[in-house]
Amino acid sequence: MKLALKILFIIFIVWMSVGFYLINTEHEKAQIVMGLGVLYLSFIFMPIFIYARYKGGRYKKYIINDEILRKAFKQHGKN
Repeated sequence: MKLALKILFIIFIVWMSVGFYLINTEHEKAQIVMGLGVLYLSFIFMPIFIYARYKGGRYKKYIINDEILRKAFKQHGKN
């Protein structure tokens, strides 16, 4: 999965570089290329990255629930 993410990221970088080149040369399709690059980032790359990063429950340490809040308030009261 890490290799696939690297390949997707490289595709994004190349895509945006081509878009910047087209904008600098004032090509008529430059805005479309850049817009499609942003859509690619938003709807393809980021969801796959988030899924790969947090699969397996590694996100649970970032969730705030009552137990974590109680521990934090108890520790804050001790200081």
